[in-house]
Amino acid sequence: MCITLPIKVLSVTGNTAVVDWAGQKREIFLPFDMVVPGQWVLTYAGAALCVVEEDEALATLALLTNKHPSDRSPAEESKN
Repeated sequence: MCITLPIKVLSVTGNTAVVDWAGQKREIFLPFDMVVPGQWVLTYAGAALCVVEEDEALATLALLTNKHPSDRSPAEESKN
């Protein structure tokens, strides 16, 4: 089974983005323009599907990890 995940974009070069995937840097394919570092994208199978708002991304991740978005640790807060 595969699911889509919201992931934060760290950098963009052409049609490739480096993202923060669970604390690890990964490269994904960007099939569309207008994505900038700091935005969140919904990803599936190594490609971005669309840009999502940060609050929506954090709420989705919270559901997947059983955490409330406001329960982020100070280390997580400093990354933003």
